[in-house]
Amino acid sequence: MMPTSKTLLVFLLISSLSLSFGEALVSDAPSAYEMLERFSFPKGILPEGVQSYTLNQDGSFEVFLSEDCEFKVDGGYLLKYQKKITGKVESGSLTSLRGVNVKVVLMWFGINGVVRSGGDLNFYVGPLSASFPLSNFEECPKCRCGFDCITAAALVADS
Repeated sequence: MMPTSKTLLVFLLISSLSLSFGEALVSDAPSAYEMLERFSFPKGILPEGVQSYTLNQDGSFEVFLSEDCEFKVDGGYLLKYQKKITGKVESGSLTSLRGVNVKVVLMWFGINGVVRSGGDLNFYVGPLSASFPLSNFEECPKCRCGFDCITAAALVADS
């Protein structure tokens, strides 16, 4: 039996409304940076360039960057964010973190947790930790140059 033109019109109308509603839901979704702030973390613990993320009811998450991202931070540490970062988040705590590494001297270590403690963030690499003030993470770092792209560009130009 062929659908009537009235049935077809109703189907098309419902389909277009569903698509419009779906687009509105996607555009109204908070960014990964806004979600970090909802969990009491500063947005600057993630570099610029997050493409998308998923956050499940149990707090497990995946964050997707357009590419691997590497830059230096205070203390001479080199950080590397892989294209896909996973872990579990709850207020003031990131655990089971995968995809974020720090180079200390000549070796790379995975940062497996971050805990907010008052005005500091404690970063855990196995049983070791290092604390940094929240003010260090007010802005999102940029890949390849971190928080100081002017100096990084000058260093590249001089070399």
